[in-house]
Amino acid sequence: MSENNEVNLPPKYDPTAVEKGRYDYWVNGKFFEAEQNKDKEPFTIVIPPPNVTGKLHIGHAWDTTLQDIVTRIKRMQGYDVLYLPGMDHAGIATQAKVEGKLREEGISRYDLGREKFLEKAWDWKEEYAGFIREQWSKLGLGLDYSRERFTLDEGLSDAVKEVFVKLYEKGLIYRGEYIINWDPATKTALSDIEVIYKDVQGHFYHMKYPLADGSGHIEVATTRPETMLGDTAVAVHPEDDRYKNLIGKKVKLPIVGREIEIVADDYVDMEFGSGAVKITPAHDPNDFEIGNRHNLERVLVMNEDGTMNDNAGKYKDMDRFDCRKQIVKDLQSEGILFKIEDHMHSVGHSERSGAVVEPYLSTQWFVDMQPLADAAVELQQGDDNEKVHFVPDRFEKTYLRWMENIRDWCISRQLWWGHRIPAWYHKETGEMYVGKEAPKDIENWEQDQDVLDTWFSSALWPFSTLNWPNTEDEDFKHFFPTNVLVTGYDIIFFWVARMIFQSKQFNDERPFKDVLIHGLVRDAEGRKMSKSLGNGVDPMEVIEKYGADSLRYFLSTGSSPGQDLRFQWEKVESTWNFVNKIWNASRFALMNMDGLKYEEIDLTGKKSVADQWILTRMNETIEQVTRHVDKYDFGEAGRYLYNFIWDDFCDWYIEMAKLPLYGEDEDAKLTTRSILAYVLDNIMRMLHPFMPFVTEEIWQQLPHKGDSIVRASWPTVNDKLSDNEASEVMKQLVAIIRSVRNIRAEVDTPTSKEIPIMVLASNEEVKIQLEENRVYIDRFCNPNQLTIDTSFNVPDKAMSAVVTGAEIFLPLEGLIDVEKELTRLQGELAKLNKEVERVDKKLSNQGFISKAPANVVDAEKEKQKDYMDKREKVQARINELQN
Repeated sequence: MSENNEVNLPPKYDPTAVEKGRYDYWVNGKFFEAEQNKDKEPFTIVIPPPNVTGKLHIGHAWDTTLQDIVTRIKRMQGYDVLYLPGMDHAGIATQAKVEGKLREEGISRYDLGREKFLEKAWDWKEEYAGFIREQWSKLGLGLDYSRERFTLDEGLSDAVKEVFVKLYEKGLIYRGEYIINWDPATKTALSDIEVIYKDVQGHFYHMKYPLADGSGHIEVATTRPETMLGDTAVAVHPEDDRYKNLIGKKVKLPIVGREIEIVADDYVDMEFGSGAVKITPAHDPNDFEIGNRHNLERVLVMNEDGTMNDNAGKYKDMDRFDCRKQIVKDLQSEGILFKIEDHMHSVGHSERSGAVVEPYLSTQWFVDMQPLADAAVELQQGDDNEKVHFVPDRFEKTYLRWMENIRDWCISRQLWWGHRIPAWYHKETGEMYVGKEAPKDIENWEQDQDVLDTWFSSALWPFSTLNWPNTEDEDFKHFFPTNVLVTGYDIIFFWVARMIFQSKQFNDERPFKDVLIHGLVRDAEGRKMSKSLGNGVDPMEVIEKYGADSLRYFLSTGSSPGQDLRFQWEKVESTWNFVNKIWNASRFALMNMDGLKYEEIDLTGKKSVADQWILTRMNETIEQVTRHVDKYDFGEAGRYLYNFIWDDFCDWYIEMAKLPLYGEDEDAKLTTRSILAYVLDNIMRMLHPFMPFVTEEIWQQLPHKGDSIVRASWPTVNDKLSDNEASEVMKQLVAIIRSVRNIRAEVDTPTSKEIPIMVLASNEEVKIQLEENRVYIDRFCNPNQLTIDTSFNVPDKAMSAVVTGAEIFLPLEGLIDVEKELTRLQGELAKLNKEVERVDKKLSNQGFISKAPANVVDAEKEKQKDYMDKREKVQARINELQN
C-alpha cells in the first residue's frame, strides 16, 4: 500500500489513466530482461517477427497476447524467461510499399539505383519499426528489448550466409533453369506456398494442328492459347492405338509455322480429351519435365512483366491476356480453333500482388528439399522428448502431410530489398563462386543480383536471434532450443516447417518444444477480415476505447487452441465490465484494510465459515487455473478465474466480509482484512498475465513485497488453508439465500420487507451447522422470524425450495398463489427428473464405470443421491399443495 496508507484507486476505473506510464516503469526497471541465470531453468519464446510493412492488426494482437501470457506465467513460476522481440524485412511486401511511395513522388527504384533505393527502404523500416514498438508497448508485451533483432541486421545476415554456403557445399542448394511461379506485377519468382489458388471461370480451347505431310490433323486443347506460340511438341500415350502411327511425325504449329514433333510419353492421359497434349516446356511445369525427357527446345514467349516477347512474333509487346483474345480470333479465322468450352479451373494468384501467376521458365536458386524434409519427418517419428509437440496435436498431421509431399524450394527473388545471394560470377570467364565473403579480386567479379526469399532468413529465427552460428555464445547455450512457438495455422507450411528442418539440419535438434496453434480472428459473422470487406479491427482502437486489459482478456479466453476467434465488440465490453467489477471489489477491500502492512497479515486467527470457504475456493481455483494454463487452455483458465472472482469473491465473500468489518470484534476484523489482502493478492497474480496493467495498479496498493507484480511468484496451493467441510456448509448457505431471494422475486416481496423463514434440516448435524451460521441467513434473507429445526409443522400455504440437506418454507399467507406455486414446483420436478435420468444413464454405462477415475464415479453417485433426495422432497410438497 502507499506510504500514508491512503487508497489511491479512483472511484471509477479509467484504463487510460491506469495504463499510462506503466509500461515505461516495467521497461526502465528491466523487469522483462532475461538474467542468463544458470541456477534458473531457462524459458524462451521468440516473437514471430511482424513485417515492417505496416502496423499490427488484431491477429498480431491475439498472437502476441498469448505469448506474453505464457512468458509472464513462466517468469512468475521462477524461470529465467527470455521473450525476444524482432521484426522481419518482408522482402516483396516492403519493396512494394517503398516503390509505391516512390511512384507517388514520380520516380522509380531504377531512377535511384540500388544503393539509394536501399537507403529509402531502411528509412521505411525505421519508421514502421517505431510504430510496431509503440503498439507492443500499448499491448503490454514483456519483451526483452536489449536482445531485439531484425532479419537484415548484421548477425542474422551472417547466419543466412552461413546456411546458404553450407547447404550449397552439401549439394542441397543448386542453381538451374526451371519452371517457377512468376508474379508479373512484382516481377519476381514465388515459392509454391506464396501462390493462392482461386476457382476462375475460364475456357477450354480446342484446336486442330495440321500434320506437316498434309495427311490430316491432330486435336489438342488448352486453357492458355497464348502459350501455343512456345509449343515444341505434341505428346500422346505410347499405348494409344489412335496415334501409334503418328509417333515421330511432325505437325505444323499454326500461326508460327514451325514444325514440331509428335512424341510418346506415359504422362499423357489417354482418357482425357483427345488424348493428345500440346507441350510448352517454357510455360508449364509438367511440359517442362516432358521436354527434359525428350530433349525438347524451351521457347519462352513472354517478358517478365507478362507482355509477349520477340518469340511471339506479331503479338510482341501485347499483354498476355490481350494476346489471348487476339490469338483466339486469329485461330478461329484460320479454322484451327473449332470449339470453345466453358471451364471452371483453379488459377494461381500471387499472395502479395494478387496478379495471376505465370508458370515461367527462369534461372533460379533452389533448395533440394527431400533430404531436409526426410530428416524433419524422422525427428517427429522418434523420441517423444525430442520431437516438436503440436497443440492441438491434430496439426502435426497437417505438417507431416506437407513435408511428405515436398517439392524443391525456389529461394531466389528478383528484388533489391533482402539478403543478397552470396554468389559471384567472373566477368570474363563466367565462373561462379559461392562464399560468405566476396572474392579478393572483387573488381573482376559481379555479385548475383537476386536476393533470398524472406522465409529463408525467417526459417533461422529461433537460433539466428540467439547469435548462432556462434554456438559458444552464452545466450545460445542457455536459451536454445526455445520452448514455445505461438502462431496461426495459416503459416505452418510457410514458417513452422522451415524452422524445424533448418534447426534439425544445423543444430541436430528441434527449434522449440511446443507449437501452440491458434486460428484466425474473424468478424462477428465469422467472415475472414479483409480490406475489401472493410471488416478489419485496429487493436489500438479497441485499447483506446476499453483498455489493453479488456482486449487481452477477450482475445486470450475467447476460444480454445486451434480454433478461430470471432471478434465481437459486446464481448470486449463484457470484459471491460469484468475489470470494473475487479476494480470496485479491490477498492472496497483496500478501503477497509485500515493500513494493513504485509508483515501484519495473519491467517492464524479464528475463521468464519465464509473465510474457510473462500480460502478453499481459492486453492481450487489456483489448482485449476495452473493446470489449464500449463496446457495452454487459456479459455478454461479464464472461466475458472471469472467464476471465482465474480461469483465467489465479489458477490459472496465481500458481502459476508462486511459483517466482521463493520462489527466490534477486532480479532475478527484483522482476520477478515488479512484474508481479503491474501485472496486479492493471489487473484491479482493469477490475473496478471491476462490483465497486466490493472493488476499491477491494484497490487502496488495491496500489502506486498517486491518492486513489481511482474516479478512476483505464481500462486501455489496451500493445503493448510483448505476446509472442505466448511466449504460444503457455505455452499448450503448460499443455496438457501439464493432460494429465498428467488421466492421473494416470484411473489414480488422485496428483501427490505421482513418475512418468516423456516428451514427444515435433514438431520441434527445440518441443523447445528445452520444454527452456527444463522447470522448469514439473518443478514441476507431478512427474516422477522427464523426457524431452523429437524422437524416442525409445515404451513399449508407456503412457498418452498429444496437444497442439499434442507428444505426452505416461506409462509406467505395472502401472497402465495397456490396454482403458480404448483406450476413452479412441477417445473422444478421436471428438471430434477432430467438430471436423475442423465446420471442414471451415465452410471449404467459400463464404459464410463470402467474407464473413469474412481473419484469421478463417486462424484456422479453423490449427484444421483442428491438429485433423488431433492426430487422426493419436491414431489412431497406438490402432493401437500394438491391435497
